[in-house]
Amino acid sequence: MHQVADIEVAKNIMDANKRLADKNKKNLEDKGIFCVDFVGAIGSGKTTLVEEIIDNTDYKIGVLAGDVISKFDAGRIEKHDVPVVGLNTGKECHLDAHLVGHGLEDLPLDDIEMVIIENVGNLICPVDFDLGSHLRIVVVSVTEGDDTVEKHPIIFQTSDVVVINKVDLADAVGADADKMVSDAQKLNPNIKIIKSSLKEGIGLDEIIAVIEEAKNIGVENFQSFPPQLLTFCRY
Repeated sequence: MHQVADIEVAKNIMDANKRLADKNKKNLEDKGIFCVDFVGAIGSGKTTLVEEIIDNTDYKIGVLAGDVISKFDAGRIEKHDVPVVGLNTGKECHLDAHLVGHGLEDLPLDDIEMVIIENVGNLICPVDFDLGSHLRIVVVSVTEGDDTVEKHPIIFQTSDVVVINKVDLADAVGADADKMVSDAQKLNPNIKIIKSSLKEGIGLDEIIAVIEEAKNIGVENFQSFPPQLLTFCRY
């Protein structure tokens, strides 16, 4: 009996979140704004990637930066002269559509053409919570271990793009980046995969190109392309 009740409560929460996510997406689309959601573990390189995208594109960008208790990431992003709202989740290990909706209210949406959401550092909790974004990119570092992809299947099955970051450190930590590519492809044959080393300047152009492609042609059309056409594996 308790199990049935728990399942019903969970379903109600997911249904409510989906309704709010759809509302967020409609609000963004009504203003012609494209939204990208970055997920990944702490230390994978999400914040650095967001900073690089801001500095190397001409988009008018606003950022929602999720953290459990601090506004450390939001503080870093503020230095790049873009509007940013820090979203603290407290005890929760993920953002949800309700919190994102409030964050969007605090951004100057009339002056923005792209919203970047940096989720809380976690490869498990964000899986079930649609935020209303158009594109989800999961960032994973080789320093997390080359079994990280196969240990967290759902996040890779539900994302559009995977960035395998810090490939310059693969030999030093004994990680096989090609295995991570293969694991991601097995879990999601349609996922677009980019190897990167932001420190070495590898992969950033390809990441930006994938975002631009999805923004310009629409995510549904983007997902219909054979993955090899939008997969860049540079060393």
